[in-house]
Amino acid sequence: QVQLVESGGCWVQPGGSLRLSCAASGIIFRGNSVEWYRQAPGKEREWVASITSGRSTDYADSVKGRFTISRDNAKNTVYLQMNSLKTEDAAVYYCKNTYPEVWGQGTLVTVSS
Repeated sequence: QVQLVESGGCWVQPGGSLRLSCAASGIIFRGNSVEWYRQAPGKEREWVASITSGRSTDYADSVKGRFTISRDNAKNTVYLQMNSLKTEDAAVYYCKNTYPEVWGQGTLVTVSS
């Protein structure tokens, strides 16, 4: 059974940093593209960042220059380093394996003073 488990979400003040993790089981991440999404209360789920099997990355304009997606294939884990967090970054963050399409359960990030 393929499972993705996100972790690392918590409360942080504006300007702070967090690193989210997405650990996979039942699937080898190495050959897959993986994406991070987020969903704030009352809003649509939005794409945040992607990383390919070749480690090419792409980011939404709203997080470009502040967030970094990376992967550790030995640990079968993808990370999202989030710096200079803003209140508008608060959301539930989800990771997604692109093929087969599998979503994690999400991890909550709260940004407030």
